[in-house]
Amino acid sequence: MASATTASFAPAPRGWHPEDISFPSGFAWGAATAAYQVEGVDYYDKIIDDLLANGIVPMVTLYHFDLPQHLEDQGGWSSDAITEVFDSYAQFCFRTFGDRVKLWVTINEPYVVAKDGYEKGIVAPGIMEPGIGAYRTAHNMIKAHAKAWHSYDLLFRKKQHGLVSIALNSDWAEPLDPTCLADQEATKRYMAFCLDWFAEPIFISGDYPAIMKSQISVMSTKQGYLSSRLPEFTEEEKMTIKGTADFFAVNYYTTRKVKHQKNTHSEPSVSGDREAEQITDHSWPFAAGSSWLAVVPWGLRRLLKYIKDTYNNPIIYITENGFSQSDPAPLDDTQRWKYFRLTLQEILKAISLDDVHLKGYFVWSLLDNFEWTCGYSCRFGLFHVDFENPALPRVPYRSAVEYAKVISNNGLTKSTEEL
Repeated sequence: MASATTASFAPAPRGWHPEDISFPSGFAWGAATAAYQVEGVDYYDKIIDDLLANGIVPMVTLYHFDLPQHLEDQGGWSSDAITEVFDSYAQFCFRTFGDRVKLWVTINEPYVVAKDGYEKGIVAPGIMEPGIGAYRTAHNMIKAHAKAWHSYDLLFRKKQHGLVSIALNSDWAEPLDPTCLADQEATKRYMAFCLDWFAEPIFISGDYPAIMKSQISVMSTKQGYLSSRLPEFTEEEKMTIKGTADFFAVNYYTTRKVKHQKNTHSEPSVSGDREAEQITDHSWPFAAGSSWLAVVPWGLRRLLKYIKDTYNNPIIYITENGFSQSDPAPLDDTQRWKYFRLTLQEILKAISLDDVHLKGYFVWSLLDNFEWTCGYSCRFGLFHVDFENPALPRVPYRSAVEYAKVISNNGLTKSTEEL
């Protein structure tokens, strides 16, 4: 298994130019968006049919932070019963749309749902249950995903020939002091408590990373708990969970430096269990409108290499990547396109130099939209939306125009390189 401190990366050969290299044949280009509507089946039928009529292959996410309130009132992701409910919903979608949809994502960013929704309470459903809520909800999301995957595999795959996975978000992490063993170990814990929390059980073992289990067990004992705060999978559940993804879907936005931070608090928390402090290098540029979004394109290449080395060289789709603008956002977003261009160069390096099996890249997002606690003031869209106008007119940013050229050429052209 590779680690954040041991992975090596091939330098670009002398004379290597990204505009001289095409992306692989059949590479999937896209832009993600969220479509929440009350019209139900008819609405999504129309969206899917219109996409296909225009030569666009849909990748559909079943859950993107939008749990119905009546399910939350019954415990939401904290309730064991939700696995059956989610499976019924997934089967309905497979049955209804699976004749046309061949790429499925069960849950988007379970880490964010668990940690921000049930640990910190800063996003819906706003529950603050530190050190317990995130682990319980993550446990149920993993089981719900696995159950839905098995339903597709047993009931629909033979006829529909589709693929199912889960979209995991992750930073890349580097030790603050590369020569410090404590920072190196903290960096491994940082990855274990983020990407590997979900990827290890689903892609490798059916169980949580050993380092995560041991950390939480030790902290739980120190805090007076009779058993670990991290729920355990039964042996049967481990067998059911292991191998329940047909590709690796990852969302990447930024990178962090990491240093060891000893937990001296008696109160439980995920960050305390992790004992790793994330630090932003202020020499890195930042995307306008997002104080957290340090622009680190090379971090994506290293994350892709880590996934390749750790998870048996899977097929990978980058299901979200993007850069925000603050409001009012300029339509001539030359600086933002520069960030995209640098990111695409690093993706080409991952493919051509690191032999990463990357099959697609989706920008977040197609349209400016409602962005968490930032509301409409933080703009990630390729298309500007005037939210003050009831008609919601949409105008392409320069990034949309340049991204269209990349898609058309299946690569970076000289004109886009020289912006």
